[in-house]
Amino acid sequence: MVQKFDVKKIKFRDMRQGFEYQIRSGIIPIKEVKIPTKTNSHMAALMAALQYIFITPEWNERIETLLSEKVLEGKVETGRMGMSLWEVFVLGQVRLCMNLTYDELHHMANYDLMLRGILGVLPVDVLSGIQYEYQTIYDNARLLDDELLKELNALIVAVGHEVFKKKESDALRLKTNSYVIETNTHFPTDYNLLWDSAKKCLDIAIFLRKKGNLKGWRKASNWKKKLKNMVREVGKISSLGGKNKASRLKETVKNYLNKARELAKKVEQTLNEAIFSTMDLFLQFVEMEYYLSMLNKHIDLVERRLIKGETIPHEEKVFSIFQPYTEWINKGKLHPNVEIGKKLFVTTDQYHLIVDYQIGNHQADNQLTLEISDRLLAKYIIQNLSVDKGFSDMTDKALLELFIPQVIMPKKGKRNQEEKEIESTATFKKLKKQHSAIESNINELEHRGLDKCPDRNQKNFKRYVGLGVCAYNLHRIGRQLLKDQQREEKEVLKQAA
Repeated sequence: MVQKFDVKKIKFRDMRQGFEYQIRSGIIPIKEVKIPTKTNSHMAALMAALQYIFITPEWNERIETLLSEKVLEGKVETGRMGMSLWEVFVLGQVRLCMNLTYDELHHMANYDLMLRGILGVLPVDVLSGIQYEYQTIYDNARLLDDELLKELNALIVAVGHEVFKKKESDALRLKTNSYVIETNTHFPTDYNLLWDSAKKCLDIAIFLRKKGNLKGWRKASNWKKKLKNMVREVGKISSLGGKNKASRLKETVKNYLNKARELAKKVEQTLNEAIFSTMDLFLQFVEMEYYLSMLNKHIDLVERRLIKGETIPHEEKVFSIFQPYTEWINKGKLHPNVEIGKKLFVTTDQYHLIVDYQIGNHQADNQLTLEISDRLLAKYIIQNLSVDKGFSDMTDKALLELFIPQVIMPKKGKRNQEEKEIESTATFKKLKKQHSAIESNINELEHRGLDKCPDRNQKNFKRYVGLGVCAYNLHRIGRQLLKDQQREEKEVLKQAA
């Protein structure tokens, strides 16, 4: 197999500006960018929130400091000037608020005048000015990591509380719920995942052969075609009926497995004989080694399930070879009855801001109640906390009631007389009804892009979620700022009349 070796750490050279107050010649100042108030545009709301942060010295300085500490940490300030921290921050929020692809973000960054104004690159002559390259946007919008985004979100929530005019002594009324963000995967079956593994092994072999770094794979494309035809035949027989279905399925699966074993043996031989002279070549063989392990795993699973008739334990299954962190989640809903992705736990306050979020890791709702509450109690004064029956745990409720005046946690299952009386009180009923507001918050989050994550690997998934939450909060803040501005404009008109 491929042997691993140490790779020297490289310090990247980076030179970036922060949040610039200084007005550049020929550029319209960010504070003078006109944002329409008589509109329901999501973009206008986001731009209003970003403009407010930029022109408010306290928030400008705190967010710039946080970004500087995290993004520029350990980097040498030499070389060509990079995208400013403000531009990185703005573009990351725009992508998720508007649910854009990188191509759409690239277009807007170059041609949307309001966005260019808030980026601080809109010249007086709008036909001139800086033009962003696609790769520049792609590389810079990915600089913000999960840890940094959680800290940014805490600052954005603080901005929101200022905008919504929350007094420091006011307690929060919180609601917690969870939903599933889908990962970018197809519906998983063991024989399809076997094909995915085989295909990736063959793709790498074809790529290396074309580069002149691999011999003995002249018929790789033919292998690919035969395996594809076999997996289609297995899928066709298993999904349809017909005479002697069981025997026909077994025979087809045996042929499919024999071909897959031949491929696995050939790939293993290639890895044992591998010689690599460059880092890129080493990484290609490491990747091939991973897909070989997935190929062998699914050969075993397919044989046990379809040939031997075993029931495969849930913990042995993989639901995506590309994103192995993906979970099979059954939340007890009628439609969809099964979701493939990761759970996101969100907590909102009375201003509909998301004050806390967490990605679940094979955890039921009631396993995270105390962990979420501990984080919230460390940061905020809480008047009440409401959850649904999925979070129900009477031991947890009794513990939370020592620190939170009102805990709305409907009991799952049969209630005794005392519990019936508690859940029949006017306060309990009122707060239980108000809890449903979080469903609309989740629906808006999904419209901000957090219904399905197009980004691959767990690090990118976490960043995508963090950007989505920050963009949601900024959008909420912006809507309130536009409402306040509309109210002020009406008052001015009344006084003039």
